[in-house]
Amino acid sequence: MYPDSIKNLIESFKLLPGIGSKTAERLAFSVLDLDDEQAEFFSNSINDVKSTIHKCSVCNNLTDNDLCYICMNHDRDEHMLCVVEDSKSVFLFEKLGIFRGKYHVLDGLISPLEGINPEDIGIDKLLSRIEKEHFDEVIFAFKPSIEGETTSLYIKRVLDGLNIKVSRLASGIPIGADIEFIDSLTLERALNDRKSVE
Repeated sequence: MYPDSIKNLIESFKLLPGIGSKTAERLAFSVLDLDDEQAEFFSNSINDVKSTIHKCSVCNNLTDNDLCYICMNHDRDEHMLCVVEDSKSVFLFEKLGIFRGKYHVLDGLISPLEGINPEDIGIDKLLSRIEKEHFDEVIFAFKPSIEGETTSLYIKRVLDGLNIKVSRLASGIPIGADIEFIDSLTLERALNDRKSVE
């Protein structure tokens, strides 16, 4: 019932995660309400992202330069490395402003069930960087899942003997949560990561 150009725009919006048919239709009609300058800016922004964004040659974060802004910043703590599963995690930490060290972005997490092995997520690049830059501490900031745990344990085992402190983000029961609704993995991690009451 729609002209082809509108139909194509709707289908394009449906390619985005979390966008269903109704939302895609609403977004497509919103584009029609943009003036020519706004529509051109919108279109150019999509093209620019696809043509200029690539991975940083050092840390694998997203950038439009050879090095990302974090790797270019010499004021960062060069003794701490936070290892994350994707660039979205880097941007989350940076928005919070709570970590002043360096990052390294993997290409996902190890998942044998999905056929994703250590060599598929760029662990070799991480290890050669750790040996070259001599970090004092490596922090794993993966989601609390079987894949996150598997990846942490694998990298930890490879780093054994390098005299580097290896840590991970604490995880456990969220504030305000009812304990009867907590999944078993979260409950186990909370119990294992328990702290003394001060």
